[in-house]
Amino acid sequence: MESQRSAIWASMRASEDRIMASVHRKRLHVAGWTVLSAAAAITTLTSTAAPAVAQPISIPGLGIIEVPDGLPFLGDPPASSPPVSKTTGERAVEVARSKLGAQYSMGGTGPDSFDCSGLVQWSYRQEGIELPRTSYEQLGAGAPVASDDLQLGDLVFFYGGDHTGLYAGDETVIHASTYGRGVEISPISTMPLIGARRF
Repeated sequence: MESQRSAIWASMRASEDRIMASVHRKRLHVAGWTVLSAAAAITTLTSTAAPAVAQPISIPGLGIIEVPDGLPFLGDPPASSPPVSKTTGERAVEVARSKLGAQYSMGGTGPDSFDCSGLVQWSYRQEGIELPRTSYEQLGAGAPVASDDLQLGDLVFFYGGDHTGLYAGDETVIHASTYGRGVEISPISTMPLIGARRF
Protein backbone atom coordinates (compact mmCIF):
# COMPACT_ATOMS: atom_id res chain seq x y z
CA MET A 1 0.00 0.00 0.00
CA GLU A 2 2.81 2.41 0.95
CA SER A 3 4.70 1.68 -2.28
CA GLN A 4 1.54 2.42 -4.31
CA ARG A 5 1.20 5.78 -2.55
CA SER A 6 4.84 6.54 -3.19
CA ALA A 7 4.48 5.65 -6.88
CA ILE A 8 1.32 7.78 -7.23
CA TRP A 9 3.01 10.64 -5.39
CA ALA A 10 6.11 10.44 -7.61
CA SER A 11 3.92 10.35 -10.72
CA MET A 12 1.96 13.39 -9.53
CA ARG A 13 5.21 15.28 -8.75
CA ALA A 14 6.66 14.49 -12.19
CA SER A 15 3.43 15.60 -13.87
CA GLU A 16 3.37 18.81 -11.80
CA ASP A 17 7.05 19.48 -12.66
CA ARG A 18 6.32 19.09 -16.39
CA ILE A 19 3.34 21.44 -16.14
CA MET A 20 5.33 24.07 -14.23
CA ALA A 21 8.24 23.79 -16.69
CA SER A 22 5.77 24.33 -19.54
CA VAL A 23 4.26 27.35 -17.77
CA HIS A 24 7.71 28.87 -17.20
CA ARG A 25 8.75 28.25 -20.83
CA LYS A 26 5.58 30.02 -22.02
CA ARG A 27 6.19 32.98 -19.71
CA LEU A 28 9.78 33.32 -20.92
CA HIS A 29 8.63 33.06 -24.54
CA VAL A 30 6.01 35.78 -24.00
CA ALA A 31 8.74 37.94 -22.44
CA GLY A 32 10.78 37.53 -25.65
CA TRP A 33 13.39 35.00 -24.50
CA THR A 34 14.48 32.08 -26.65
CA VAL A 35 13.63 28.90 -24.74
CA LEU A 36 15.54 25.68 -25.40
CA SER A 37 14.82 22.24 -24.03
CA ALA A 38 17.41 20.99 -21.54
CA ALA A 39 18.82 18.59 -24.13
CA ALA A 40 19.13 21.35 -26.77
CA ALA A 41 20.75 23.70 -24.26
CA ILE A 42 23.31 21.06 -23.25
CA THR A 43 24.06 20.21 -26.90
CA THR A 44 24.55 23.90 -27.65
CA LEU A 45 26.78 24.37 -24.61
CA THR A 46 28.91 21.29 -25.19
CA SER A 47 29.27 21.76 -28.95
CA THR A 48 31.38 24.85 -28.28
CA ALA A 49 35.04 23.99 -27.90
CA ALA A 50 35.80 24.10 -24.20
CA PRO A 51 38.71 26.26 -23.20
CA ALA A 52 41.40 24.87 -20.92
CA VAL A 53 39.51 26.01 -17.81
CA ALA A 54 36.08 24.52 -17.15
CA GLN A 55 33.88 24.50 -14.08
CA PRO A 56 31.93 21.32 -13.24
CA ILE A 57 28.35 21.89 -12.13
CA SER A 58 25.82 19.36 -10.96
CA ILE A 59 22.30 19.57 -12.38
CA PRO A 60 19.78 17.34 -10.61
CA GLY A 61 18.42 14.76 -13.00
CA LEU A 62 21.13 15.47 -15.60
CA GLY A 63 24.38 14.81 -13.77
CA ILE A 64 27.67 16.72 -13.72
CA ILE A 65 28.44 18.94 -16.68
CA GLU A 66 31.70 20.72 -17.46
CA VAL A 67 30.82 24.37 -18.11
CA PRO A 68 33.59 26.25 -19.92
CA ASP A 69 34.45 29.76 -18.79
CA GLY A 70 33.30 32.43 -21.21
CA LEU A 71 30.24 30.58 -22.47
CA PRO A 72 28.58 32.17 -25.49
CA PHE A 73 25.33 33.91 -24.61
CA LEU A 74 22.44 31.81 -25.89
CA GLY A 75 20.13 34.65 -26.78
CA ASP A 76 19.61 38.32 -26.40
CA PRO A 77 17.53 39.39 -23.44
CA PRO A 78 14.28 41.05 -24.41
CA ALA A 79 14.57 44.75 -25.08
CA SER A 80 13.14 46.74 -22.21
CA SER A 81 10.01 48.60 -23.09
CA PRO A 82 10.25 52.35 -22.94
CA PRO A 83 8.31 53.73 -19.99
CA VAL A 84 4.77 54.64 -20.90
CA SER A 85 4.47 58.38 -20.61
CA LYS A 86 1.39 59.70 -18.89
CA THR A 87 -0.80 62.44 -20.25
CA THR A 88 -0.91 65.82 -18.55
CA GLY A 89 -4.42 64.95 -17.37
CA GLU A 90 -3.28 61.69 -15.77
CA ARG A 91 -0.48 63.52 -13.98
CA ALA A 92 -2.90 66.25 -12.82
CA VAL A 93 -5.15 63.56 -11.31
CA GLU A 94 -2.15 62.10 -9.46
CA VAL A 95 -1.36 65.57 -8.10
CA ALA A 96 -4.99 66.05 -7.03
CA ARG A 97 -5.01 62.62 -5.34
CA SER A 98 -2.10 63.79 -3.21
CA LYS A 99 -4.52 66.33 -1.72
CA LEU A 100 -7.30 63.90 -0.76
CA GLY A 101 -8.60 65.00 2.63
CA ALA A 102 -7.40 68.61 2.29
CA GLN A 103 -9.89 71.17 3.62
CA TYR A 104 -12.45 73.00 1.51
CA SER A 105 -12.11 76.77 1.62
CA MET A 106 -14.11 79.26 -0.47
CA GLY A 107 -11.57 80.93 -2.77
CA GLY A 108 -8.85 78.44 -1.73
CA THR A 109 -6.17 77.80 -4.33
CA GLY A 110 -3.89 75.49 -2.35
CA PRO A 111 -1.67 74.01 -1.35
CA ASP A 112 -3.45 73.24 1.94
CA SER A 113 -7.07 74.17 1.23
CA PHE A 114 -9.09 74.52 -1.95
CA ASP A 115 -12.38 75.41 -3.51
CA CYS A 116 -13.42 73.28 -6.49
CA SER A 117 -11.87 75.36 -9.27
CA GLY A 118 -8.83 76.12 -7.09
CA LEU A 119 -8.05 72.38 -6.82
CA VAL A 120 -8.40 71.95 -10.60
CA GLN A 121 -6.25 75.00 -11.34
CA TRP A 122 -3.59 74.03 -8.76
CA SER A 123 -3.38 70.41 -10.02
CA TYR A 124 -2.78 71.49 -13.61
CA ARG A 125 -0.40 74.27 -12.55
CA GLN A 126 1.84 71.63 -10.93
CA GLU A 127 2.11 70.11 -14.41
CA GLY A 128 2.95 73.42 -16.09
CA ILE A 129 -0.51 74.18 -17.47
CA GLU A 130 -2.19 77.44 -16.48
CA LEU A 131 -6.00 77.26 -16.30
CA PRO A 132 -8.54 80.03 -15.67
CA ARG A 133 -9.38 80.60 -11.99
CA THR A 134 -13.15 80.06 -11.72
CA SER A 135 -15.28 77.09 -12.71
CA TYR A 136 -17.26 79.25 -15.15
CA GLU A 137 -14.06 80.46 -16.84
CA GLN A 138 -12.74 76.89 -16.96
CA LEU A 139 -16.00 75.71 -18.55
CA GLY A 140 -15.54 78.35 -21.26
CA ALA A 141 -11.97 77.23 -22.07
CA GLY A 142 -10.41 73.99 -23.30
CA ALA A 143 -11.85 71.55 -25.83
CA PRO A 144 -15.37 70.20 -25.24
CA VAL A 145 -15.53 66.47 -24.45
CA ALA A 146 -18.55 64.17 -24.65
CA SER A 147 -19.43 62.48 -21.37
CA ASP A 148 -18.91 59.04 -22.95
CA ASP A 149 -15.38 60.02 -24.07
CA LEU A 150 -13.96 61.16 -20.73
CA GLN A 151 -10.27 60.58 -20.04
CA LEU A 152 -8.33 60.90 -16.79
CA GLY A 153 -7.85 64.57 -15.95
CA ASP A 154 -10.70 65.96 -18.05
CA LEU A 155 -12.48 68.77 -16.23
CA VAL A 156 -16.09 67.86 -15.42
CA PHE A 157 -18.73 70.46 -14.53
CA PHE A 158 -21.87 70.26 -12.45
CA TYR A 159 -24.75 72.45 -11.23
CA GLY A 160 -24.82 74.71 -14.29
CA GLY A 161 -21.05 75.26 -14.14
CA ASP A 162 -20.98 76.25 -10.48
CA HIS A 163 -18.88 73.19 -9.51
CA THR A 164 -15.91 71.44 -11.16
CA GLY A 165 -13.52 68.57 -10.60
CA LEU A 166 -11.16 66.22 -12.42
CA TYR A 167 -12.36 63.01 -14.00
CA ALA A 168 -10.61 60.27 -11.99
CA GLY A 169 -11.70 57.21 -14.00
CA ASP A 170 -14.36 54.58 -13.33
CA GLU A 171 -17.14 57.19 -13.46
CA THR A 172 -15.66 59.14 -10.53
CA VAL A 173 -14.54 62.72 -9.98
CA ILE A 174 -11.91 64.09 -7.60
CA HIS A 175 -13.05 67.47 -6.33
CA ALA A 176 -13.01 69.92 -3.45
CA SER A 177 -16.53 69.16 -2.30
CA THR A 178 -17.73 71.48 0.45
CA TYR A 179 -17.06 72.51 4.05
CA GLY A 180 -16.53 69.53 6.32
CA ARG A 181 -15.82 67.17 3.41
CA GLY A 182 -12.89 68.74 1.57
CA VAL A 183 -11.09 67.05 -1.30
CA GLU A 184 -12.66 63.68 -2.04
CA ILE A 185 -13.53 61.23 -4.79
CA SER A 186 -17.22 60.87 -5.60
CA PRO A 187 -19.28 59.03 -8.21
CA ILE A 188 -20.14 61.38 -11.07
CA SER A 189 -23.73 60.15 -10.87
CA THR A 190 -24.20 61.90 -7.50
CA MET A 191 -24.17 65.34 -9.19
CA PRO A 192 -25.84 66.73 -12.33
CA LEU A 193 -23.09 66.67 -15.00
CA ILE A 194 -23.47 69.49 -17.54
CA GLY A 195 -20.24 69.28 -19.52
CA ALA A 196 -16.54 68.45 -19.72
CA ARG A 197 -13.39 70.09 -21.10
CA ARG A 198 -9.94 68.77 -21.99
CA PHE A 199 -6.71 70.77 -21.71
